[in-house]
Amino acid sequence: MSQDQKPVFPEYETDTSQTSKLLRKFKETPFVPIGMAGFAMVVGYGLYRLKHRGDTKMSLHLIHMRVAAQGFVVGAMTCGVLYSMFREYVVKPKE
Repeated sequence: MSQDQKPVFPEYETDTSQTSKLLRKFKETPFVPIGMAGFAMVVGYGLYRLKHRGDTKMSLHLIHMRVAAQGFVVGAMTCGVLYSMFREYVVKPKE
């Protein structure tokens, strides 16, 4: 890029590392990492319970695990949407 040419998207070119971009996204939408962490916890717990499931059928166990993981992700997404609506419409930021 030459010296006299301005960047097309300056807000994206100021953050050079992937970590800073990721942290900025997490600050903008805090419920995304919460949903991802909850999904990982449900899957981890489901895999742990898979070993100790007893007489429960495998298909029934997998259905319960999938429903729990999807429920956590949908719940986190719903909370995120409600939080962003609250921030945008109720606590109107200073302009």
